[in-house]
Amino acid sequence: MSFRRLVWFPSLLFLVLLGSHSVAETNRRFYTRAVARAQSASVRRVYVPYNVPGQEAALFWFGEVNPDDNYADVRMGYKDEYLYVHLNIIDRRLWYDEAPSSTTLTDWDAISLYLAPDGYAADLYRFDAQLVWWEEREPYQAAFHYDAGVWVLTTVPFTTISSWSGDVQNTNVDDRGWSLLCRVPYTSLGLAGRPAAGTVWRVAVVLHDRDTAAGLVDSTQVWPEAFVPDTLATWGELIFGLPAPYTPPPAVLGGEITIRHGLDGAIVSDADVGGSSDCGDLAGPDYFPAWGELNYAGKEFLNVQNLGYISEWPCFSKYYVTFPLTALADDAIVLSATLTLYQSGNAGEGETPGPEPSYIQVFTVAEDWDEHTITWNNAPWAGDYVTATWVTPLATAPPWPGIPRHWDVSAAVVEAHTAGTPLRLALYSPDWDFHSGKYFHSSDVAGTGEGRPTLTVAWGLPLAQVEKAAYPSEADYGETVAYTLNWQGTGATLVLTDTLPSSLTWAGDVTMSGTQVMPVYHPGQHLLTWEDAPAFGEAVTIMYIATVNTHARETIVNVVELVDQEGRRTTTTSIVIANPYRCYLPLLLKP
Repeated sequence: MSFRRLVWFPSLLFLVLLGSHSVAETNRRFYTRAVARAQSASVRRVYVPYNVPGQEAALFWFGEVNPDDNYADVRMGYKDEYLYVHLNIIDRRLWYDEAPSSTTLTDWDAISLYLAPDGYAADLYRFDAQLVWWEEREPYQAAFHYDAGVWVLTTVPFTTISSWSGDVQNTNVDDRGWSLLCRVPYTSLGLAGRPAAGTVWRVAVVLHDRDTAAGLVDSTQVWPEAFVPDTLATWGELIFGLPAPYTPPPAVLGGEITIRHGLDGAIVSDADVGGSSDCGDLAGPDYFPAWGELNYAGKEFLNVQNLGYISEWPCFSKYYVTFPLTALADDAIVLSATLTLYQSGNAGEGETPGPEPSYIQVFTVAEDWDEHTITWNNAPWAGDYVTATWVTPLATAPPWPGIPRHWDVSAAVVEAHTAGTPLRLALYSPDWDFHSGKYFHSSDVAGTGEGRPTLTVAWGLPLAQVEKAAYPSEADYGETVAYTLNWQGTGATLVLTDTLPSSLTWAGDVTMSGTQVMPVYHPGQHLLTWEDAPAFGEAVTIMYIATVNTHARETIVNVVELVDQEGRRTTTTSIVIANPYRCYLPLLLKP
C-alpha cells in the first residue's frame, strides 16, 4: 500500500473549533455515545498561548484509533488578528463531496468548530470545514450563527486549509488521515482586536467521519465528551494566555519529600501508549485494527513523541504517570514540586535529519488507569495544562542514570493534595518535526531505583501565627485580666513584642510552655518582649496577668506582634472593656 503526502502546512500554530451537523435533531443522535463517557464534575478547558511558534501550541486530543472511528490531535494558538486551530485527524477512509453544499458539509469527512466569544453569553458560532482533494477551499467551508434555536447560515469570514495522506480520496482503499488548519479573525466575531489575556470563550470541536461513498456519517467524535451544540454549559473553555506560575502562600520551610517507585514503599505507576519507541510495529502493517489497543506494561523505557505529518501517526506516543501523595501531611503547604524524568536517548539517532528538540507539555488527568490495561484508545484525555519544558536531543548515550529533565508541577500537586487524590499526569508534545521523540527511563527500570521518574515536593507550614486571648473580656477598676498568647515554633529565631496600653498595669505572674526563655517586661515602655528559637512545630504558650488601672469607661485594645528571622510579621489584638455598663434584670420566682 502506498501513501501520498500532498499539500502540507507550515510549522505554525493552528486552532480548531468544532461545529455540529446541520440538523439539531441529528446532532443529539451523534452525541449519545459521547455523553456516556462524560465526566459530569469537570469542565474541559484549553489555555491558548499568544504568538508562539507551532511547536509550542496548546494541545489536546480526543477520539479513538480503529477501523471505524477517528482520532484528532488539536493544536491551538492566537495572533493579533485571529484565533487558529490545527487538527491532525487519523482516519482510515477519506471521502469528500465532489459537489458540495454548505448545508451537507458534515455528511462527509469534516470538522465543526464551535465558538462563543462572549464566554457564557448566547452568541454562538459554528464553522464547518470538509476535507477536499485539489479543489478550491471556499465551497467546502461554511459559517453558521445560532439564532432562536436554529443554526443559520451566515457570511462570517474565516479561512481553512486541508491536506491528506494515503491513497487517492473517495476510494475503498485505506488511507492514513487528513489535516485541517482553521483561522477565525476576531473582526468576524464582532471584536475590535485580540482578546486580553485571561479572557474566557466557550469552544467545542466535532469530527465527522464518512467511510463509504453512499453511507451516512459513520461516526462522530466530540470534545468535550458531553458536548451538545445548543447547550452552552456542555462546551469547553478556551482561555487566552497560559496560567500564571504557582505562587505559594507565606510559609516556613518544613522539609522535602522524594516520591519514586520503590522508595519508602511508594508505588508509582507509569506507561506510554501509542507507537512507543518502535512506531507500533506490533500493529503493522495495517495499524488501524490493533494500534490503538497496544499495551506496554513492564517496559523499562518510554517515549514521548508527536509529528505534524499525519502520515507518521503510528509513531505518536504519550506518557502517563501517577504519584501517591500520602507522604505529604494534610496540613502541609506545597512550596514547590518538580517532576524529573531521566532521558536515555532520542528518536532518529543516526538518521538524516537527526534528532530534533521537543516541547513536552504536562497535563493533569482526572481518571484512574491501570498500567496493564491502558492503551491509546482508553487512556484519559488531557485535563488542565500544567507546564512545559524544551528537551534537547542527546548527541551520545549518557552515563547512568541519564540526563535529568525537569517540569514544575507545583500547581498540579496543590490541586491533587487539596482534593485528596494521587497526582495523575499525562505528557505529550505539539512537536512538528521528524525524529522529535525523547526516551526516558520508566518506573520499571531495573536497579536501585535511581533513574526512575521522580517527584520532589518542598513543603512547609504556615508562618508563626500569634494568637492572643483575654479573660475576662470585661473588668472594672482594680480587677485583673489574664492574657494568653499562643504560637508555633519555626525552628528559627522569633521575636515577640506585646505592648500594654496605659490603662493596664503589669502584674506579672508569668507562666510559659514550649520555651525556656522567660519574657521580659520593660516598665518604662509598657512593653513585654520575648526572643527564642523553638523547634519547628513546637507549641509555645505565655500567660501573664495585668490590672485595670482606669476608672474610665473604655475599650482597652492590646496589640501583639511576632516577627520571624526573615522580617515577616504577624499581629493580633485582644479587647477588654473597662468599667462597662451593666444591666441587671430582676429574677422572678413563680410560686
